Amino acid sequence: MATQTREDISSQLLTFIRESFLAGDPEGELDADTPLLELGILNSLNTAILVAHLGEDYGVHVPLIDVTATTFKSVRTLSELVHESLSRK
Repeated sequence: MATQTREDISSQLLTFIRESFLAGDPEGELDADTPLLELGILNSLNTAILVAHLGEDYGVHVPLIDVTATTFKSVRTLSELVHESLSRK
């Protein structure tokens, strides 16, 4: 599998989060820098769902030590995590 760009990953994660947690984001408010935890988009259940998604769709295992407010701050920080993990494969 060719390594995806950060932008591709970001776009895919935005779509997943919109559809899974924001009823499609009809107001179009979510972007790559939206603070996911601060705004309550990610709670404990949604974070677990997102971690499972990263494993299933990207083959990226997120160790518990990396499940932090810094890593899960925004789609941009998550895209960076996924991109770095894919680049090491």
